[in-house]
Amino acid sequence: MKIHVLTLFPDMFTNFLQESMVGIALKQKAIEVNLIDIRDFAHDKHRTTDDYPYGGGAGMVMKPEPLYEAILFAKQGKEIPVIYFTPQGKLLKQPTVFEYSKIDELIILCGRYKEIDQRIRDTLVTVEFSIGDYVLSGGEIPAMVFIDAVARLQKGVLGDIDSALTDSHQNGILGCPHYTRPPEFNGLKVPDVLISGNHKKIEEWRAEKALEITRKNRPDLLGNDE
Repeated sequence: MKIHVLTLFPDMFTNFLQESMVGIALKQKAIEVNLIDIRDFAHDKHRTTDDYPYGGGAGMVMKPEPLYEAILFAKQGKEIPVIYFTPQGKLLKQPTVFEYSKIDELIILCGRYKEIDQRIRDTLVTVEFSIGDYVLSGGEIPAMVFIDAVARLQKGVLGDIDSALTDSHQNGILGCPHYTRPPEFNGLKVPDVLISGNHKKIEEWRAEKALEITRKNRPDLLGNDE
């Protein structure tokens, strides 16, 4: 899987791409990340990539020319989906991550400032996602979230793919509690069912607890917004 990241701050990705599951995925060549500096496509000696918004108001807007040329450079004449992270986008969810993890090549456009020029969104962006109902300084952190999410689903990255397939949100609900050794810690014991050896009872307990946690923390996932 090849991911082109268009950003004004490529150095933000340096450590991120070397660590944990993403680092493993890159070493195993399960993914490839190509960082493209949008400033390289600016048209003046100051490498300007933003300007004042038409109509006035606070904030700056990313200019269309550098974005247009950077996206075409990444595409190299191919039809590649362009993902843009914005608070206006639809919420990124695990089933969508799972589907995108199967795509061979894609582009992530990292916005900055108030927004990017709408004409780029209208003509070159394939889909817009948000990672939550809050605002960040730019699209780099959402891009990292997406890369991490798809990287861990690539073949051979996790020791056991079932670990990912039983995560929260994979089946539409949150995950269940998990315990490890020792069997007692600070006076708190591991639930008896988990050390019973009865796999049917264990699965029933996990399913029950997963629903319990979902009802408490995310009732909206069950169609209940109370």
